[in-house]
Amino acid sequence: MPEPIAIRPTSETIMYPSYAKWIHSYRDLPVLLNQWTNVVRWEFKHPTPFIRTREFLWQEGHTAHASDEEADKFVHSILDGYANVYKDLLAVPVVKGHKSEDERFAGAKDTTTVELYVPVSGRGIQGATSHHLGQNFSKMFGVEFQDENEKKQFVHQTSWGLSTRSIGAMIMIHSDNNGLVLPPRVAQIQVIIVPIFYKDGDHKALSDKAHEIKSQLIKAGVRVAVDDNPNHNPGFKFNHWELRGIPIRIELGAKDFAKQEVRVVVRHSAEKYQASWDQIVENVAAKLDTIHNEMYTKAENARNSHTKHVSNWEQFMEALDHKNICLAPWCNTVKCEEAVKNRSKEESIAKMASLDDGEVVLTGSAKTLCIPMEMGQQTFADTDETKCFHCGEKATVTALWGRSY
Repeated sequence: MPEPIAIRPTSETIMYPSYAKWIHSYRDLPVLLNQWTNVVRWEFKHPTPFIRTREFLWQEGHTAHASDEEADKFVHSILDGYANVYKDLLAVPVVKGHKSEDERFAGAKDTTTVELYVPVSGRGIQGATSHHLGQNFSKMFGVEFQDENEKKQFVHQTSWGLSTRSIGAMIMIHSDNNGLVLPPRVAQIQVIIVPIFYKDGDHKALSDKAHEIKSQLIKAGVRVAVDDNPNHNPGFKFNHWELRGIPIRIELGAKDFAKQEVRVVVRHSAEKYQASWDQIVENVAAKLDTIHNEMYTKAENARNSHTKHVSNWEQFMEALDHKNICLAPWCNTVKCEEAVKNRSKEESIAKMASLDDGEVVLTGSAKTLCIPMEMGQQTFADTDETKCFHCGEKATVTALWGRSY
């Protein structure tokens, strides 16, 4: 290259030397910075658009706090924010949890995560992470402050990120064989109005009414477009907008016009019904919320029905091979997780070799997705005799396992 450039996976080594210059006293804390930036993976295999690419856009935050408790509270507040993005905007259910030691961000004291499940592939996706870095990085980069007692202390740091992977997850979880299915709250166009023109019909009257309905919906806060392009027939237009996942299509034909009605078609469910002109605004506004809730419930039910409780290796592999994720009692050791990854990979390779032509089964190594905060039992008491599903040692946690992207 004519000029050398530097690439990086995350911003710690760029930002933290500056933190050391900015922070001197407890009065300077907390430092709360966020940025949108492109980053580059140094470890990279099997590209998947949106999900795993060499370079991607993400939002990353880096904070510094005076106490461990304050940093920990902030870590969980960010994780809740990410969970709400998926639930309230993308209609995607998540499992909040802690990463295992083997899957934790390098140098972090703790990594919290929101994990997603894709029914069509049976794989998990790490949706976003929020890391409690403790004082590991502040000691490395000399980020210190003088506390109220005039003693030097290292700051307690957090970092967290959400990437364009969220778009890929939304597409895979909701879409179908007819194209995209967009949740209403993130759809650029929530409603498309298609006047249906026939030869010798009153095109102007239909088009004018379509635009009138559009104006009424816009006043109600709905994002609307009208497709009255005379160069394409209605079937082409229906397919065009269905492929793009527009949540609601409103059709206005000559018979509808005569009855002062429109036909409403819902993208995600293929529901169709008639609505009168004087009720369309109220109807559509309510329907958009209903669509969001129905999409979320459908995705949540699919995930729950594919979440299996297992207690031994045979149940574990059987569940994985049928596109499930697994809740299993586990000893919570790096050695055991590495053994699970290797063993599941080896058995997958052997199974692939024994399949008949045309047979398909989910393959690859399995790993912990997280140790859930809310789903199933998280920890076992010292007196509990439950054994690890893999190695047979005493189980200390319930972990969520799966094959993932």
